[in-house]
Amino acid sequence: MKTLLLIIAIAAVVLIILARTGAVGKKVALYVILLMIAFIMLLPFYMMFVMSTLKTNEIYSFPPILTFGSNLAENFKNMTAAVNLPRAFLNSCIVTFCYVILVLFFCSIGGYAFSVYDFPGKNLLFAILLGTMMIPATASMIPWFIMMSKFGWINDYKALIIPSCANAFGIFWMRQYCQNNVPKALMEAARIDGCSEWTIFFHVIAPILKPAYASLGIMNFVNQWNEFTQALLILRKEKYYTLPLLLRSMVSDRGNDYGAIMLASTCAVLPLLIAFLSASKFFMDGLTAGAVKE
Repeated sequence: MKTLLLIIAIAAVVLIILARTGAVGKKVALYVILLMIAFIMLLPFYMMFVMSTLKTNEIYSFPPILTFGSNLAENFKNMTAAVNLPRAFLNSCIVTFCYVILVLFFCSIGGYAFSVYDFPGKNLLFAILLGTMMIPATASMIPWFIMMSKFGWINDYKALIIPSCANAFGIFWMRQYCQNNVPKALMEAARIDGCSEWTIFFHVIAPILKPAYASLGIMNFVNQWNEFTQALLILRKEKYYTLPLLLRSMVSDRGNDYGAIMLASTCAVLPLLIAFLSASKFFMDGLTAGAVKE
């Protein structure tokens, strides 16, 4: 620990000296800081990938092993013997993709309506909508569970998909994007051409919303893929388990095969990394849209 603190102190002094040497030094110092932050953020993922190839006793070794091991095949064998990973993966895909599609549809039409149309009580309704974002999710957990029980949705994926598919944050997000990026002249021209409101939305507005769709879709994809609490309350049978519940089922009081657990965790994280990398360009466009106005 003392050595690590000494290295951090020396690095800080070097960066301060670089920052004071001029514009080039400031740029170098900035890049070094960004690289250090990126390294810190990526290190847990790298260690998870490494641990998925190690034995349990090697994972506990000190100093920690930083290179890939040779126990990947054995960990995979133990993992497949302990849990049904393909079924849980399929369950997570069904829940997540259905949820994201419904969120993008309902939140986009809701945000578009709040942005474009004028109707009585619009501002009051939107204020109430924003107010619901201030209520902690745990405060509504018991009423939500009682409603799902009354609906007969225990061990049913509808309980994880439908209740929050038109969430306040998504509507707010799409409203802000529509206000900053959807020209009203374009809609008026479409109306003059005889287009219906649904035609205007799907054929004129929706293509403009691609960056907002990507950013909102990725955020909801990550949240729903990692959803644990609601799934734990609703899904009682193992055949309905999603990946977070599957990972929980691998932990017991009688000893754990952490190599197999890390391998299963790696399989659960990879879709998130692939989804983000494949839509990262649109994601950044959606985050920065409207940040600068002319």
